[in-house]
Amino acid sequence: MVSLSLEASFFYPFKFTGIYWTQRLLSGNIGLQIVQYWISAQRLKDTITMNRSFCTPIPILLVAFFLLQAGVIEGFAAPADHKNPVFRVSIAEDLHTGPLDGRVLLMIAKKETSEPRFQVTSGVNAIQLFGLDINALQPGDNVTFDSSVFGYPFESLSQLPPDTYYVQALVHKYETFNLSTGHTVKLPMNRGAGQNWRRAPGNLYSTPVRVVITEASNQVIEIHIEKENLPIPAKEDTEYIKHIRMKSELLSEFWGRDIYLGAHVLLPEGFDEHPEARYPLMVFHGHYPDDFGGFRTEPPDPDLEPDYSSRFRMEGYNKIQQQEAYDFYQQWISEDFPRFLAIEIQHDNPYYDDSYAVNSASIGPYGDALTYELIPYIEQLFRGLGEGWSRFTYGGSTGGWEALAVQVFYPDEYNGAFAACPDPIDFREYTQVNLYEDDNAYFYPADFKRLARPGHRDWLGQIQGTVQDYNHYELALATNTRSGDQYDVWQAVYSPMGDDGYPKPIWDKYSGEIDKEVAAYWKENFDLNYIMQRDWKEIGPKLEGKIHIYTGDMDNYYLNNAVYLAEEFLEGTTDPYYAGDIDYGDRAEHCWNGDQENSNAISRLRYNTMYLPMIMDHIQRSAPEGADLTSWRY
Repeated sequence: MVSLSLEASFFYPFKFTGIYWTQRLLSGNIGLQIVQYWISAQRLKDTITMNRSFCTPIPILLVAFFLLQAGVIEGFAAPADHKNPVFRVSIAEDLHTGPLDGRVLLMIAKKETSEPRFQVTSGVNAIQLFGLDINALQPGDNVTFDSSVFGYPFESLSQLPPDTYYVQALVHKYETFNLSTGHTVKLPMNRGAGQNWRRAPGNLYSTPVRVVITEASNQVIEIHIEKENLPIPAKEDTEYIKHIRMKSELLSEFWGRDIYLGAHVLLPEGFDEHPEARYPLMVFHGHYPDDFGGFRTEPPDPDLEPDYSSRFRMEGYNKIQQQEAYDFYQQWISEDFPRFLAIEIQHDNPYYDDSYAVNSASIGPYGDALTYELIPYIEQLFRGLGEGWSRFTYGGSTGGWEALAVQVFYPDEYNGAFAACPDPIDFREYTQVNLYEDDNAYFYPADFKRLARPGHRDWLGQIQGTVQDYNHYELALATNTRSGDQYDVWQAVYSPMGDDGYPKPIWDKYSGEIDKEVAAYWKENFDLNYIMQRDWKEIGPKLEGKIHIYTGDMDNYYLNNAVYLAEEFLEGTTDPYYAGDIDYGDRAEHCWNGDQENSNAISRLRYNTMYLPMIMDHIQRSAPEGADLTSWRY
């Protein structure tokens, strides 16, 4: 018995079978199968041995062919029986009157329960998504999607099996920005939808159509875009909730055009009746709010049809939300409730639905704009006390990271941060990735085994998505960090600006290979735990008693892992001891916020009241001599 090189065995039949069979083997689908066979042969060459006296390669060809057909050879699907479909997207003349920049998305769903654009997700129930950039697309030009276009979950249209589908196309429009750095970039302007490309005003989309992909022949499927998202009406002021908008000079200079910040302001009971009162300010950080949430002056609607929350496995959750909102209103107007201003901020930008409330190389000086422009403006309009001791921040998830970040970066401007389930606050546990030691974000290091890093779990630890899944989903949505989704916004906020004006990638979006130079930049500028350790001698005295962190120990995105590292440092601090608190919810998912008595489904609706006892106590202990502690306690 001797080993026979499979490279040699691949070419062996051509020596004896003549030109006719060579041409047959290399033609049509057979040619594709042979190429697949040859690639697979590279993998099998060291594992197959054969007797030299029986070296006819035809059995090998057949075995490899059937292995491919059965999908046994890992990494290669059996060739599709049907020929690849092509989708050709056109845009109605009245909607496309000049050069158009943006991203064309092609969405393919199996279910007709809602429009495909509203079914797009990265999770278990993901529908098929493909995307193509357009630059100065001229009126009358079409956009063609073929098997070369990258998609998610299938990477290519060639993998789409014959079936009946519901298909929709959408154009996410980009605009040109001439940045103060001298770079020119194309990005989606925030247009009042919190960077939700599905609903962003001005975006174009098609009516969903039923499409049958067949096995018989190549298909060219026409998709015609004929609709446009309408502007979103501005919210109207009420007795308690006011909506403000102001131009930011700092951001306008950075972006090269007028940039506005907004906020929803919840006024205290008796605001008009007590003109002498000046109020503390509570900043509720989080994702883009279309209004001040969780506040309702009317009892729950008795005719409301109860819905089911799959997240919380709870019937009638919409009724619970209305009841909690009404209960908050009742507390807000009660006689013994503290009087203060509460705000939710609108700081959506061309990369995401909020800015992470810090200064960023690619997003701009949002930290300074919020802290030194917007917040003083609100305090001036609504009689805020306007001093650092009277400002507190809280929030969950993105809002949790923001609450802690502004406290760390502006320690004198805020008097306490309540950070629930914060986004990664230590990049050694960037979800499941150690940015400083790992080489690849998508797979664990190993000599032989290729194990994907999980990106999402449930409370029992069952995996529902990987880090690679989330990033390939974003890669199908957009290039150059423009997806408006989670990993892309972290990159947009934390990364240095690249030579092209877009954020430098922390890792290769397709392969997951980490850029260590970019990781080092992240560490020095945005790794909150590292920054606290590095600068504790200077900022520690200013943070004493101000840091409060809460997370579930089964956070869906593994955010608790970074909190463990922060706890290790903070609990070991001296001169001064940090004097805050860190707590965990047993088996609690994202986004547990410190309530040990109620379920996550309930406590997440009580941010504006649950930290008040600690805030009131801290004000009494930390307010400077002569501070106004009475005018707002009527």
